[in-house]
Amino acid sequence: MADSVRFGVVGLGMGMGRAESCTKTEGAKLVAVCDIWEERASEAVANFGCEWIKEYDRMLERNDIDAIGIWSPSGMHASMAIKALQAGKHAFMTKPMDINTKICDQAIKEAGDRGLVLAVDFDSRYRPVNHRIKNALSTGAIGDPVLVDLRMKWYRSQTYYNSGKPEAWRSRLATEGGSMANQAVHYIDLLQWWLGPVKRVVGKKGTFNHAIETEDTSVALIELASGAYGSIMTTTSSFPNIGTALEVTGKSGTLSWRDQGIDLFKAARSVGPGDPKKAAYDASFAVEAEAEDLDIEDFHSPGDLPDGIFQDMVQAIRDGTPVQCDGPEGRKSVAIFEAVYAASDSGRWTEI
Repeated sequence: MADSVRFGVVGLGMGMGRAESCTKTEGAKLVAVCDIWEERASEAVANFGCEWIKEYDRMLERNDIDAIGIWSPSGMHASMAIKALQAGKHAFMTKPMDINTKICDQAIKEAGDRGLVLAVDFDSRYRPVNHRIKNALSTGAIGDPVLVDLRMKWYRSQTYYNSGKPEAWRSRLATEGGSMANQAVHYIDLLQWWLGPVKRVVGKKGTFNHAIETEDTSVALIELASGAYGSIMTTTSSFPNIGTALEVTGKSGTLSWRDQGIDLFKAARSVGPGDPKKAAYDASFAVEAEAEDLDIEDFHSPGDLPDGIFQDMVQAIRDGTPVQCDGPEGRKSVAIFEAVYAASDSGRWTEI
């Protein structure tokens, strides 16, 4: 391998910003971009000093590219990754990993059989605060989780759904799932990463405010393997856009996260008679309790956390370190929204 890990970037919508990140990442080199829009491609060539390759198959033939990053329509992610892996390239894609688990499984097997890195680019996995939250929850800062609720209330215009290449891909079931699969998958990933596997779901999906094949509103009840319950609400019909909240209720406290920051982190502190041998934050024994603020900075975040997908891939390819979200991990959020959609169609609880 060359001194730098050499990358190709496919899709210059979201991929334009990612291509720029590649050029700023130590140990990474942007060799080429692939896009059918000549205007975008010319901009990338001028700004980043890379090459433009219009046909994806031609990019895969290049011997000077080690890894392919995919920012194409959601329903193309895993199939494009499989082709990259079959060409001997490491592969990673933007979220979601795809829109069905069967093709995710094919990509996972392909990477495993060939000994290549397969990763999913979830921005939230590179934020120290989210690692601190995972550590806080896993070490019992608010007690065993009882209830979790995810509320994503976003707005997307009809123009958003009509745009893109291929045109209007976000509106079609062949290439997209909807508000849960596209937008909320970021937070579904956080939910299952923080709290463990989701066991089963029941839910409904609908299209209320857009001329699209996909859903613009979904709701679900979930049961986690831990025994905790939860709910997921997602929409792109909320005007104005009021953001995303993820709230975890534990047996002795609450952690509330909103738009990548914590707005409440409290646990019960006993102020009355109780068993002094028990933990200070065990509300179950406190005759009286008052809420005490906790500091997320008291909980661990990795000191060597990559600052993004390209640094993550460089470390994985050159040093063999695990990526923040590999194929099997990326598949989990796909399995959750896939199960919600199946439950909506069947009207029954769906096992994951």
